[in-house]
Amino acid sequence: MTPATPGQAFIALARRDLRLAARRWGEAGNPLVFFVIVITLFPLALGAEHTLLQRFAPGVLWVAALLAMLLAQESVFRADFEDGSLEQLALSPQPLWILVLAKVASHWLLTGIPLVLLSPLAAYALYLPGDAIPTLMLALGLGTLLLSLLGAIGAALTVGLHRGGVLLAILILPLAVPTLLLGTRATDMAATGLDPQGPIYWLCALLALAASLAPFAAAAALRIHLE
Repeated sequence: MTPATPGQAFIALARRDLRLAARRWGEAGNPLVFFVIVITLFPLALGAEHTLLQRFAPGVLWVAALLAMLLAQESVFRADFEDGSLEQLALSPQPLWILVLAKVASHWLLTGIPLVLLSPLAAYALYLPGDAIPTLMLALGLGTLLLSLLGAIGAALTVGLHRGGVLLAILILPLAVPTLLLGTRATDMAATGLDPQGPIYWLCALLALAASLAPFAAAAALRIHLE
């Protein structure tokens, strides 16, 4: 029997995670519910003044998205650690960083993409100009993928720890600040009629850097933990 290639292993593991998530759709939907609740609370707290909500909309949207991503990040490796399959993945002939990348991809598809698709409704609720919505969706797509990669490092370092979610947030939040600032800036520039290409290009550069380093760092953290 011909052994699976790294690409086949990547697709197989990503499909497995998506199927398992479909069986636990309630857990997978928690970040989206949290995102909607946070967006809903801000108009209640600040009032219904359109100008005020519009001014704070980029920051509110990105903070809510960041917190929603962190809420789901702890579960990236948790289920595999609890049922013992994480050790099997580490012992498989495939490079562990490829398998980590598959876990990141499935996490982003389950959390990041739904947030991107939900963002126009959230932007409408905060009176963000319609011209800024394409930039918001593009920046969120890049930013949530970047956060998934960074979060994988924290999830690998804290896997199996009791109440590891608090430690994960402490580890990841400082690394997520540039993503938050750039995403908010790009959305704000688009809302005010300015060209947001600069922050978008920086997000792309950070994403390329994270994609080249984060899978190896997370794989190394998992091996250290399992040893």
